[in-house]
Amino acid sequence: MTPALSPTTTSTSTPTSIDRQIAQCASEPIRIPGAIQPHGWLAAVDWRDGALVAYSENWRALLPDSADLLPARIEGALDPVRPARHAWVDGEGPVSCGTLVIGGRRLHVSGHRLGERAYFELEPDVEDSGNRAPIYSLARHLVPMMQRTAAVDELCRVVVAEMKRLTGFGRCLAYRFDAEGHGEVLAEALDGGYDAYAGHRFPASDIPPQARELYRINHIRLIADAHYQPVPVRFVDGRDGTALDMSQAALRSVSPVHLEYMRNMRTLASMSVSIIVRGRLWGLVSCHDHAPRQLSWQTRMACEHLGQLLSLQIEAKEENEQVTEQLRLRQLTLAIVAHLSDSDATLQRLVEEPGPLLRLGRATGAAVILNDSCWSVGETPDRETLLALGQWLANRVDPVWHSDRLAQDTPPSLAGALAGTAGLLAISISRLHRHHIVWFRPEIVQTVVWAGNPRKTPATDGDARLHPRRSFSSWKEQVGGRSLPWTSGEVHAVQELRQALIGVVLRRAEEMAEVAMELGRVNKELEAFSYTVSHDLRAPMRHIAGFVDLVLEMEGQSLSARSQRYLAHVKEASAHAGQLVDALLDFSRMGRSAIKHASIHTGPLIDDLVAEQNAMNKDRRIEWVIQRPLPRLWGDPVLLQVAIRNLVANAVKYTRPRELARIEITAIEDETGVGLSIADNGVGFQMKYVGKLFGVFQRLHQSESFEGTGIGLASVRRIVERHGGQVDAWGEPERGARFSFTLPTRAMQEAQSPPGSTAAVDADALDPLPSGGAAAPRAADSLSPDS
Repeated sequence: MTPALSPTTTSTSTPTSIDRQIAQCASEPIRIPGAIQPHGWLAAVDWRDGALVAYSENWRALLPDSADLLPARIEGALDPVRPARHAWVDGEGPVSCGTLVIGGRRLHVSGHRLGERAYFELEPDVEDSGNRAPIYSLARHLVPMMQRTAAVDELCRVVVAEMKRLTGFGRCLAYRFDAEGHGEVLAEALDGGYDAYAGHRFPASDIPPQARELYRINHIRLIADAHYQPVPVRFVDGRDGTALDMSQAALRSVSPVHLEYMRNMRTLASMSVSIIVRGRLWGLVSCHDHAPRQLSWQTRMACEHLGQLLSLQIEAKEENEQVTEQLRLRQLTLAIVAHLSDSDATLQRLVEEPGPLLRLGRATGAAVILNDSCWSVGETPDRETLLALGQWLANRVDPVWHSDRLAQDTPPSLAGALAGTAGLLAISISRLHRHHIVWFRPEIVQTVVWAGNPRKTPATDGDARLHPRRSFSSWKEQVGGRSLPWTSGEVHAVQELRQALIGVVLRRAEEMAEVAMELGRVNKELEAFSYTVSHDLRAPMRHIAGFVDLVLEMEGQSLSARSQRYLAHVKEASAHAGQLVDALLDFSRMGRSAIKHASIHTGPLIDDLVAEQNAMNKDRRIEWVIQRPLPRLWGDPVLLQVAIRNLVANAVKYTRPRELARIEITAIEDETGVGLSIADNGVGFQMKYVGKLFGVFQRLHQSESFEGTGIGLASVRRIVERHGGQVDAWGEPERGARFSFTLPTRAMQEAQSPPGSTAAVDADALDPLPSGGAAAPRAADSLSPDS
């Protein structure tokens, strides 16, 4: 590896000075060093006319002459190759321009264009110190070997072995950068006497950002001798060459800190070849030698070409892996969506078939969070933590969020509750509700082997200059608090799942809306039908009763006792049928009439109803327990009076067998709103029949024991539900029953309904009913308080 800085030893300067030097190192202008390495010569000319612009000072040794004549001598020496510049492409790397003989020396010339300048670099045309490697041998022998490899690390082993053979360097290794920029050695080939770094990591700080960017642009860099003395570059007008951009120059001088780093590593020569995958710096192939080593242009170009082949093969293998992974994940996504489509499409169904869900995220646990409810499978936090997590996720705008180090990425309170869980991947299904699907991964403690301690502070050795670390011995570190990272394929897969689930939910919502519309239409037809039938049946029932009375009045003396008894049964049955028809008619009207809201003080209403029942049941002992204060309700005064009268009357009726009836009325207030609870010590009922209580004509007791039509509780439910509330019932045989209801408050109802949707009366200061309990003249008030 060829890092730039990884300081370790004890500091002798102030922290402020060290921090300043670290910042300077990270921003060092390495593209314009103003100098080159001494094993070659540099000349920069104007791209248009070929006039000399700048040159390295070592031209004086190659062309001895006076300083005034040297620029002209350089231009004359370059005359044979200057026309080649017209074919160069701006920003591309150097190309060969052939050879020149200058000052009795045979030199190879390469050139490149950068902006309005053309650069010529000359190096001795020497025999390769490594084995000569024509490009065709790479294509003929190495490429098939690379194609036969099954994995990236195997591919890297083939390449480093070949590059070591080509160059003759003592050690050649390949490493890739992780998400944090640390380099991990994947493959290595080395001679005896060289330290092995296979499996080691080099910290990201070894290669500053500007150096990484330069590796991305210039794909090969050779340092022939770490002890070299830089050769300054001068402009023709006498200025120093620090303004000359040498990004693509092979001879570009490097940082003194890097040269010291190489010497500390016992590396006097190094070469780095960039691995570029999809336009980013994926990694490097780095060659080291204990002795200085120069490579010819042909060998370097073969190594650069080999690096390009390696980059293409890595990209192809990664893309193949991604396609295979995406296919696997898509099949899991389809399985999840198919299971959901075959059910009622509620997302909690996902945990019923947990296999595909867990495999999709390679997770040990998963959960579905919907507001204050959650369903989980596998290894997950407890319910309270899941709900807190859902609340935290709801405050984020990301539809997909993931982390492999939750302790760092979540608030301390939540991170403490998630202890033991280090990885989280979450998708949001709704922007209006806390609706999330979450995958969990456990913590994995890893042992990381570094090439030297990356935690050491920089050193200055008393000369006020930063020095790199001196030791590259293996240094082990336990890394915890992290899970396996989420791959881009997994993140993309859950994004697809999110879109599919939203589609399923929307489609099911449309189906439910269509069903609701159809049910509404059918209900209206049924209400109209029941109203018509009950209205038309009232007259026949009255006619039957009337004709029975006429027969008894006109022919009663001549009828036998049996006939008179039969006619009495007919009259009684017709009267009961008439009551049922009236109740059904009122029940139908109740669903058709508009609701007129007002503020209802239930205290006076309860007092009136208690007085009414006491007057009707003077022969009974009834103990009324009223827990005050009683609430104010927001609703239709007449309809709610009917509902409450039915509940109170039922409590009185079904406590008839008790010598002392006890009826308790209390207020209710919870997240659904406010309401009343009416409990008694009567005959009660079995809870398995609680679902039948609120149906029309449903009775749990014999009509001989308790009179009624079976409409009362159905009316209560209809009234409460029309107000957006809910009814509840509890009972135990011979122990009593409790009926309760809650209605949304005025603020709740107005928040849920658009302005003007229902008529509203602001009557907080008014009593809903006249004193004495007389009802307003509404048809619904004629309902019988029965169940």
